[in-house]
Amino acid sequence: MERANIHYILTDIEGTTTSIQFVYDVLFPYFRKNIDSLKQLTAEIEIQQAFKKTVELAAELEGTTIRTVDEIIETLLRWSIEDRKVTPLKTVQGILWEKGYLNQEIHGHVYPDVLPALRKWQAENLKMGVFSSGSIAAQKLLFGYSQEGNLTPFFSNYFDTTTGGKRETSTYIQIAQELELDPEKILFLSDVVEELAAAKNAGFQTVQLVRSGTTAAWETIASDFSHIRIQ
Repeated sequence: MERANIHYILTDIEGTTTSIQFVYDVLFPYFRKNIDSLKQLTAEIEIQQAFKKTVELAAELEGTTIRTVDEIIETLLRWSIEDRKVTPLKTVQGILWEKGYLNQEIHGHVYPDVLPALRKWQAENLKMGVFSSGSIAAQKLLFGYSQEGNLTPFFSNYFDTTTGGKRETSTYIQIAQELELDPEKILFLSDVVEELAAAKNAGFQTVQLVRSGTTAAWETIASDFSHIRIQ
């Protein structure tokens, strides 16, 4: 399939560049196994901010009052098991995953068709970026310490839930504004129909990646990156 008048490619991670199983079988278990080590990091500003936001969200979303660090960690652990898309969880996950990547306990998974496509699009002077529910720090770690080497030089921008929800049209409008591009010149790649619908409503061009375990349910689909043609 071919897309016309594209200047920028924005890609999701899970189910798009990277196996969902890597996230559920490697990243999430590593976080849960090491979550208690957050207690030794409470002097760090980023941890303090994430903990404060956890307390606020627990009160706002669940009507729960949290008073201790142990209760904060218990809440973050539960949210991890529930796969909640909330910023403080994504922040602390990224912090612990960094340790795993730097210690070479974790290597980011990318499908074998991804790197050749990135090289091709870069050679064609296309700009590329990432939009994932995982924190920007976690995104850079996954691509920076991937099985294919350091892929971060291919990406000029990273977006996460601090920009907005992935299923909200307003988020994609904001991304286009930040990129200073007309939305119709941006191609968004994802496996999730609700995300594609939000991007399309904002004026983006869209393609659903139909990897193993994904059901084709969008007007434009590709089984891997090699099937995406940019005119």
